[in-house]
Amino acid sequence: MAMKIELNRRTFLQGMGVTMGLPLLEAMGGSSSSLLAATAGGEGAATAAAPTRMAFMFVPNGVIQKDWRPEGEGTNFEFAQTMKPLQAFKNDLNVFTNLCQDNGKAHGDGAGDHARASASYLTGAHPYKTSGADISNGISVDQVAALQVGNNTVLPSLEIGIEGGRNAGNCDSGYSCAYSSNISWKTPSLPVAKETQPSLVFDRLFGTNAKDRGKRDAARKSILDMVSDDARRLQQKLGQTDRQKVEEYFTSVRDLEKRIESRKKFNPVLPEGYTPPPSGRPTDKVDHIRQMYDLLALAFQTDATRISTYMLGNAGSGSSYPMVEVSEGHHQLSHHQNDEDKVAKLQRIDEFHINQFAYFLEKLKSIPEGEGTLLDNCMILYGSGLGDGNRHSHDNLPVILAGKAGGRIQTGRHQVYAENTPMNNLYLSMLDLVGADVTGVGDSNGRLEHLLA
Repeated sequence: MAMKIELNRRTFLQGMGVTMGLPLLEAMGGSSSSLLAATAGGEGAATAAAPTRMAFMFVPNGVIQKDWRPEGEGTNFEFAQTMKPLQAFKNDLNVFTNLCQDNGKAHGDGAGDHARASASYLTGAHPYKTSGADISNGISVDQVAALQVGNNTVLPSLEIGIEGGRNAGNCDSGYSCAYSSNISWKTPSLPVAKETQPSLVFDRLFGTNAKDRGKRDAARKSILDMVSDDARRLQQKLGQTDRQKVEEYFTSVRDLEKRIESRKKFNPVLPEGYTPPPSGRPTDKVDHIRQMYDLLALAFQTDATRISTYMLGNAGSGSSYPMVEVSEGHHQLSHHQNDEDKVAKLQRIDEFHINQFAYFLEKLKSIPEGEGTLLDNCMILYGSGLGDGNRHSHDNLPVILAGKAGGRIQTGRHQVYAENTPMNNLYLSMLDLVGADVTGVGDSNGRLEHLLA
């Protein structure tokens, strides 16, 4: 059994001029620092030949159900108020009712539904309740797909968001901030951090230019090898949980090295006349959201990646929405207790997000691909980990799936399933459609019925 040691949060591994910060470890005495970055010195049928892309949008705090659920079922349905901005795309999408993420429920763990909503959203797992370093969740469906089919692109997956986050400390009733800040999980204890600055997303996809990218990649290359001696010595002194976290951190660095190597094989080409986003984070929320949607469309168009996640807010987000005359925080309003004024404001927030989603679908549909459009060859899931934010319910989740996966999905329907149908059945079907070989996800009990054309 390894001897327990105490480490200062400023502990670094050093080798050959490269400094690498460590993730939060138990040996650091419960520091609330986030993961430290590794740094190096100084309408139509789609063509079958096109790849299928898959993206998952996450909105926090659930929705106002009475303004969300469509009237009617099957192809004979009409959008309720919140989804009316999607009217032009009615034949390009499906709306699902009564899907449930059971492991978002308490199951004896008490409060913390917001954190569980985001943690279970794509993993189908019940997160271990802790605000320390011993986080444990599941592997998210995007990362399952990235592991199996992500080697076909420069980036196996792309994780983006609007709000920054942290991976340590208590963010929801004893749950680590890692659960609230992330929906993408590479391993049960390693969330995949999202990028919130459009310029840095662009840099990940294409680099500033070939010369600069070459210099940067050369500087980063083999970071792990440079510090291997120090790493081995440190590993011998750490407890089991810390050894696992350091090993997973090194795995993330290896992923960086693989991405550097992949640029020798893949070379995404920007559309003529494309202007990269300016540096920094946009101050206008609409501009920020749409810049990120533009970059995601660009990533799919150029085949820089085929798998992505997009958090339009962290779980329990308290962001305000002055553009729709809502000055109160989103989370605060979600506990509306049927107050009509609060419910009306929440509906405006819900519709705002759907308006932005419609913007993205229009972007995808405007890009020709084969005999159809880019949207035809996508699966774009939009939803939340909570159904009703006021009740903290994890059943009847708001779920939209846009795109036809190359003509294999039958669209233009409102599909009502039996209550508590596992959301993970849908994920299992989506993984099939991108070519990932998976037999189950969370509490899945089969593929989702009435999905395929």
